[in-house]
Amino acid sequence: MKLYVQFMIILAFSFIGEAISTLFKLPVPGSIIGLVLLFLALETKQIRLRHIDVVGNFLLANMTILFLPAAVGIMDRFKDIKDYLLPISIIIVVAIFLNIAVIGFVVQFIKKHFEGDYVDKEVRHE
Repeated sequence: MKLYVQFMIILAFSFIGEAISTLFKLPVPGSIIGLVLLFLALETKQIRLRHIDVVGNFLLANMTILFLPAAVGIMDRFKDIKDYLLPISIIIVVAIFLNIAVIGFVVQFIKKHFEGDYVDKEVRHE
């Protein structure tokens, strides 16, 4: 019964996100809005992590299965996108490198401004 309740909590946030996205005709997917709402509920302690921990970890561990319908949908529409494979591939490669660069700069910024330099205690400079 506990697993059903955890799944229903996650599903409720997803449904609320979809409803907000549809109701206000937002360009943001409802699933993303639901994730943000779930994050805010966890941060404000409206929901405890233990309330969704088991099902959330299960969904994360099996995330590749959740992408399967999208991949099948793309293969079903292959004849429509085959003329655009080169531009799509270029966009994907550029996006990957852009993401890696942004992540690198963010990590450097956080390490520099929030973590500081760590000195190894065993190494002494005399």
